[in-house]
Amino acid sequence: MIQKITGGVCAVDGVEAFGIKEGKYGLAIITAKGNAAGVYTKNRVVAAPVIVTKEKLETNGGYLEAVIANSGNANAFTGEDGIFDANEMADVLAQNLEIDPKYVAVASTGVIGRKLHIDKIKNQIGDVLPKLSSTEKANEEAMKAIMTTDLVPKGFAVEAQTSKGNFRVGGIAKGSGMIEPNMGTMLSFVYTDADVTSSLLQMCLKDATDCTFNRIVVDGDTSTNDMCLITATGKSGVNINLDDEMIYSEFQIALETVMKELAKMIAKDGEGATKLIECTASGAYTEEDAVLAAKAIVRSPLVKTAIFGNDPNWGRIVAAAGYSGAEFDQDQISLEVADGSHSVSLVDKGEITKNDEATLGKLKAIMSAETIYIKVDLGTDYTGTATAWGCDLTYDYVKINADYTT
Repeated sequence: MIQKITGGVCAVDGVEAFGIKEGKYGLAIITAKGNAAGVYTKNRVVAAPVIVTKEKLETNGGYLEAVIANSGNANAFTGEDGIFDANEMADVLAQNLEIDPKYVAVASTGVIGRKLHIDKIKNQIGDVLPKLSSTEKANEEAMKAIMTTDLVPKGFAVEAQTSKGNFRVGGIAKGSGMIEPNMGTMLSFVYTDADVTSSLLQMCLKDATDCTFNRIVVDGDTSTNDMCLITATGKSGVNINLDDEMIYSEFQIALETVMKELAKMIAKDGEGATKLIECTASGAYTEEDAVLAAKAIVRSPLVKTAIFGNDPNWGRIVAAAGYSGAEFDQDQISLEVADGSHSVSLVDKGEITKNDEATLGKLKAIMSAETIYIKVDLGTDYTGTATAWGCDLTYDYVKINADYTT
């Protein structure tokens, strides 16, 4: 059984955290010793902290003792100076914690192409370290510290009760704009007190990322800084291994539950967003085709703007599925839109069900809800299914990004 609990990363035994936010500039520190793994942006322009952290995990045996993350400056496209500054962040923190810097991961988020204010970060390290703790308040401050244009902090945790004992998984994340994770600006730090090898953590994290963070779209831009790290403290004593399919499955479900909730929080908090869009594509030849269709729909500016304006222009949804790259026959596609309480069928096996004023009025009312559910059946004889999350596209998105650095 999996149960939601409070506390985010600090709900996990062996984790301490805290953060500070000073105007646009924040700093979070999380300490926890254990096996670790990570997934990173696929943007060819890769931020210095991503380069540094990836190299550390590839060469240190997949082990972390601390994470340091700053907001307000991405330290991306900053050349050798950026690499030096990212390493400097890790070195200073390691010196203060009296640990080896090779076990310190670095993450950054903010404006691209600006030199890091390393002296400010050094001062913030001194302010944050004395306040590290495992309280809910500490988790809250760490979440706030990594926010940029985010309107709300994002954290989630669960406890899994199994026949082998109980274990916890908790995570925090930031992300609001420049969001189309493709690993996944988006950062996430996940912790568990289960006992898991770094190689198995890598497999579990990749699988979980593929069906959570890699299924969200705010604006279609893949950040230079996307990173998701997971660390296992092992404090619960519950061993996760492939030989025990039951406990492995329970761990994967717990991990995906946390990451899915964080992903939905990011999509809902998209810059200027007023609505969450959840699109499920089914009846595809493959899961990959279903992903293509679902993500194309939540990525489409025309779909997103129609939902913002409660405009029942449902043909945009069908068009997005059509250009997604998914294979299907337009004469077999079906479309339904719902708000959780009411639904309207618009297309059934390629035939328009109704296009009268009453039907369009019902669709318009559904589109005014805070969460809109789009269900597209591609109508093949196969069972490929995938869900993606996005948000509406509003005037405020343009305002926020037009004034981002000014």
